[in-house]
Amino acid sequence: MDSTMRNVVKFVLAGAIVLVLVALAFAAGFSSSYVLTGSDVLPVQQSPTTSLVDTPLPTESLEEEIVPTSTPVPIPTPENENEETFQLFWEVWNLVQSNYYGKLPDMQEVTYAAIEGMLETLDDEYTAFMEPSVAAVLSEDATGEFEGIGAFVSMDDAGKLEIVEVFEEGPAQKAGVLAGDRVLEVDGVSIVGVSLYEAIGLIRGPANTDVTLLIEREGEPESLEITVTRARLEIPIIEVEMRDDGIGYIRLYDFSAPASARTEEALEELLAQDARGIVFDLRGNPGGWLDQSVKVSDLFLDNGVIVVERWSNGNERKFEADPGDVGEEIPLVVLVNGGSASAAEIVAGALQDRERAILIGELTFGKGSVQRPFTLSDGSELRVTSALWFTPNDRAIHGQGLTPDIEVPWPDEEDWEPGTDPQLDRAVEYLLTGK
Repeated sequence: MDSTMRNVVKFVLAGAIVLVLVALAFAAGFSSSYVLTGSDVLPVQQSPTTSLVDTPLPTESLEEEIVPTSTPVPIPTPENENEETFQLFWEVWNLVQSNYYGKLPDMQEVTYAAIEGMLETLDDEYTAFMEPSVAAVLSEDATGEFEGIGAFVSMDDAGKLEIVEVFEEGPAQKAGVLAGDRVLEVDGVSIVGVSLYEAIGLIRGPANTDVTLLIEREGEPESLEITVTRARLEIPIIEVEMRDDGIGYIRLYDFSAPASARTEEALEELLAQDARGIVFDLRGNPGGWLDQSVKVSDLFLDNGVIVVERWSNGNERKFEADPGDVGEEIPLVVLVNGGSASAAEIVAGALQDRERAILIGELTFGKGSVQRPFTLSDGSELRVTSALWFTPNDRAIHGQGLTPDIEVPWPDEEDWEPGTDPQLDRAVEYLLTGK
């Protein structure tokens, strides 16, 4: 969208007038909440490196007959006081349509910008609007499967899509894509400066189709062109290992739909090998589905409260564990750090409060709000913060995080020896010695 137009729209909606409308729309609250969103995936926001350049306004004024550049949208007739207040929006938009010199965006773009501007007035980064293409990507990710090239990506400070890691034996790895590569173009279209999910949307596509990436690689004097054949892939959300010292290791990367089933399978695998204890690694886990965090917690707990969900009106709902699960007796340590958020904090908080496990590592992220998702008529999605959650001992985690029982800071880069993991080492030591 043209930057001036977007700024006009956002300016109009950013005022207290629209805030009144928003408050009225959400005043009734919502009942059960299903999604917890971590800081990185989600809420989806424009990449901080994406910018719009404003064009300076002319200093001189021209008095002449104005010829409208398009047919103005008729201003709706207000039927109540709130609609009458909102007339200011239509008043501004009508004037822009009649007087703006330049190409106007279509009403869909204006509507999306207006919604984003409105939500900014709530001052809650987790209440978020996602356009259809972004909503589709997140919906697919939540299933644990997708069609694409098989890589984890992020956006760097220069607005370039960086390949963080490639799936082992996945299409990207087979085609020669490496971790650290930066994608400049997708099928000849530049993606430098676009949002993360816009870039992902261009790279993904049906299995057995090709996508050509223009790659910038450190040490290479010129960009590389690599063609990757997409495939149907399962997101590798878990890592399992039986160590030589008899300690089982499980790392869970997120709480998407398969999380509890994969964790249960991992526990059964390790217990079949007579594991002496389990290190459950939730470091860097941004969260995901609330029901998955409850089910994963239940694998280790035989009864009692797992988490309490509480709304602004004081009503609450308690989620409790049931007996008979596979991991209820095995000695357990949970690894956490500043990237452990949302659903990961539900699990860690429940196991810590119930004295089922000790936490080792660093202070967690502190994301304890619950977002309820709404799929809108055009396929876009709205996620609304509707409740906060609390640990079994009624600790509020939002904005505070969980403090580990044994704090082990990650060493500074200059002090860290590649291939070592002092936090994991401390967890293993605790399981082997009890202290």
